[in-house]
Amino acid sequence: MKLLRVGTAGSERPALLDAEGILRDLSGVVSDIDGALLADDAALGRVRAAAESAELPVLDADGLRVGPPLARIGKIVCIGLNYHDHARETGAEPPTEPVIFFKAADTVVGPDDTVLVPRGSVKTDWEVELAVVIGRTARYLESHEEALARVAGYAVAHDVSEREFQIERGGTWDKGKNCETFNPLGPWLVTADEVSDPQDLSLKLWVNGQLKQDGTTAEQIFSVAEVVRYVSQFMTLYPGDVINTGTPAGVALGQPEPKPYLRAGDVVELEIGGLGRQRQEFKPA
Repeated sequence: MKLLRVGTAGSERPALLDAEGILRDLSGVVSDIDGALLADDAALGRVRAAAESAELPVLDADGLRVGPPLARIGKIVCIGLNYHDHARETGAEPPTEPVIFFKAADTVVGPDDTVLVPRGSVKTDWEVELAVVIGRTARYLESHEEALARVAGYAVAHDVSEREFQIERGGTWDKGKNCETFNPLGPWLVTADEVSDPQDLSLKLWVNGQLKQDGTTAEQIFSVAEVVRYVSQFMTLYPGDVINTGTPAGVALGQPEPKPYLRAGDVVELEIGGLGRQRQEFKPA
């Protein structure tokens, strides 16, 4: 299923995109798309039955805002330097264990919402990423099979980053990762049953129409299953938590000087095969 949330920010209602690409209203079946829904097999069964019946009300998508596909996100765990090609382009040694940092849930916006360039920023960068949405509590997992069984679905994430704040201002990476609007998510939460192999997904990103990133999750140093298993050794993952699994080569940081960092007025578009497409216009904070 392709689950999404539509409407004005803060007042989104649940919806789904059916097999024919028709947008349908789910608000008569469930109150929202969140961790509680993803952990409730009975509720998900009602959603599936409603989707298959083709009787859900049709929504007019024209001019309708698409919000983040997941409400009440618990935490966003991010994996840094998780692509072989990205490590090479930045001159970094591939990590021997996953690099973990966090984004606050309040950085999440809709897939086509405005992204704000922070005040004083000169190194705002782009990163297309596969987001993994947790649907079952995960703690101390022992196998990749257990890990994938905890995944409810997948989505497109844009891990917008301010490299000066992240790298040059001391301390942790988090200062360059948590600026407002720095995690567009969606358009859809695609349930795990529709993604046969999370290590066989294409990722692309364009800046002002120019292709910058053109990668595949096959280049991940640590697979989705390994990332979920590994993270569960250090923290409990709950339904509604999100893991951003890293970005392929092609970011501004990895390009020759002068590096083409983002400025207000730039337009970024990104997509992951089967998971949908985003478009953001950048404006000053």
